[in-house]
Amino acid sequence: MTEEIPTLTKRKLQAQVIGPIFMEMVEQIGEQRAVEILDAAIRKAAVVEGRYFAEKAGGQTSMADFIKLYQNWTNDGALEMKVLQTSDTVFDFDITRCQYAETYKEMGLEKIGHLLSCNRDGTFCQGYDQKISLVRKQTIMEGAPCCTFRYRYNDSLAV
Repeated sequence: MTEEIPTLTKRKLQAQVIGPIFMEMVEQIGEQRAVEILDAAIRKAAVVEGRYFAEKAGGQTSMADFIKLYQNWTNDGALEMKVLQTSDTVFDFDITRCQYAETYKEMGLEKIGHLLSCNRDGTFCQGYDQKISLVRKQTIMEGAPCCTFRYRYNDSLAV
């Protein structure tokens, strides 16, 4: 079994390629259109990644298994989180330090960091388990003191 690349490392490597492409798109087609394209592409990639993890789970997804997946994003201290509540239907936590945001800032990509990472969080659920949804009111990436993650598992949703 091969070991996965830590997610923070993977995002940094992706940003090294995406950053220059994004800047070229801005120059060629304008910032608004470049943001729209990048946003759509990253969201689609997050859905595919969610499906991959659902398949690894044999299609037997749950909130408990989803919570375990967070190890992938927090490895190597990439995120410091304060867990507020966990259950079969709730996963509430705040991120108090985000090395993803720090990395993008160091790379001069803080303007698109939310597209590269934050937008994946809720969209990932669409591929992993459509019964899981995210409400988040603020992120460190956008200048808030913490990120507020409020995941819900709604078993009554038909998939």
